[in-house]
Amino acid sequence: MIVVRCVQPGDVDALVALAKETGPGLTTFKPDRDALAARVERARRTLADAAAPFEAGYFFVMEDTATGDVAGVCGIETEVGLEQPFYNYRVATVVHASKDLGVWTRMSLLNISHDLTGYAEVCSLFLSPRYRTAGVGGLLSRSRFMFIAQFKERFPQRLCAELRGHFDDNGESPFWNAVGSHFYQIDFNEADYLSSHGKKSFLAELMPRYPVYLDLLPEDAQRAVGVTHRDTAPARKMLEAEGLRYENHVDIFDAGPVLECHTSDLRTVRESVLATVRIGERVAKEGEPKSLVSNTSLEDFRCGATTGAVEDGVFLLTADEAAALRVGAGDTVRVLTSQPR
Repeated sequence: MIVVRCVQPGDVDALVALAKETGPGLTTFKPDRDALAARVERARRTLADAAAPFEAGYFFVMEDTATGDVAGVCGIETEVGLEQPFYNYRVATVVHASKDLGVWTRMSLLNISHDLTGYAEVCSLFLSPRYRTAGVGGLLSRSRFMFIAQFKERFPQRLCAELRGHFDDNGESPFWNAVGSHFYQIDFNEADYLSSHGKKSFLAELMPRYPVYLDLLPEDAQRAVGVTHRDTAPARKMLEAEGLRYENHVDIFDAGPVLECHTSDLRTVRESVLATVRIGERVAKEGEPKSLVSNTSLEDFRCGATTGAVEDGVFLLTADEAAALRVGAGDTVRVLTSQPR
């Protein structure tokens, strides 16, 4: 069974290998052993309630229990911007009008924003190309919302997700080339690396002091604002199905969209239910729905996908599925049926 579970200290080697598959633009998951080891340790302290609010965050790995292979990662930061500023551009509108000349124009501006300070952030979603088959990416992405649904008291009222922005066929960001490169005087990957390691003082020191008029940028940079990287498009669809929406905030480096919503409006929070485990053999039924199932453990949280639905408050798991999720007969699980109601 493929499960998503809380990260363990022994996962660091596998994480370094997996991070080498990501390519540019995934700021929060770089192939840096020290940084990854520190993140694993931070996640374990968060689970133990030993992390300060500004550093608290959760980190999960997707594991193929048959082989032990780590196939993907995802994370949740609980409150962004409490120590280091959480910068975004807010896409705003300005109108210039002259009655005498009969001229009326509406233009888009990019304003530096801290609007999302204090939000939880779902981040670091990456699935190895080796495992990109039907349903696996959905399990990886939605497992975070199963965790949030189970432990709502650990998260603020609002949630966001920064998505990787558009890169051209040469692997370059048109928006970075048109804006950031002129102010920071370093290449995209170096800026991305510094930001991912918490070294953000250069942003405040060098970023544009005034709004950026989109109409003054090259056309390819204008078209990139709010556009998702082609490899991240499936993740955006899943997040939008969960209830997140683009509200005119974009990343300051590549202008990728930021999706956001109220935590209580997440589909998984609204529709998942608790059920009692029954263990037995499953008889295949035509048209049977698929469900996400997670245990209710904080430190050993595990989430997987199977077929079936809750019946009279009971959910059937096979013995292998129960073992992978580390639950037994009579235990409580959280269940989300895949088809939206």
